Amino acid sequence: MELTADNKFKKLIVVGDRVLIKPKKNQDRTKSGLYLPPGVQEKEQIQTGYIMKAGPGYPIPLPMEEDEPWKDKDENVKYVPLQAREGDLAIFLQKGAFEVIYQDEKYYIVPQSSILMLEREEDIFE
Repeated sequence: MELTADNKFKKLIVVGDRVLIKPKKNQDRTKSGLYLPPGVQEKEQIQTGYIMKAGPGYPIPLPMEEDEPWKDKDENVKYVPLQAREGDLAIFLQKGAFEVIYQDEKYYIVPQSSILMLEREEDIFE
């Protein structure tokens, strides 16, 4: 299967309470017109980016029932879903993020606990 822009995340599985974030392009200058080198922008404590993929959530174990031997053992874990969804703009703490390079692009793997705020495009009042 050839990787394209549409399917390049299909094989990736984000685990637990983590999300994969593509960093938003930072402005290369301040409002007053002062140019900033890329190293200054990347060292900021707070970053923004778009969520490309989200994990299943926080795992919670279910009690084992020995009277149903036909059940698969993997069915004994359920997940509390994350607030973060694919496509959300996330504002997150750089300190909790892990930088990875995938398909020659930079991404961050971030636990939900490091996300400070989400911006979602859908209208919540409709």
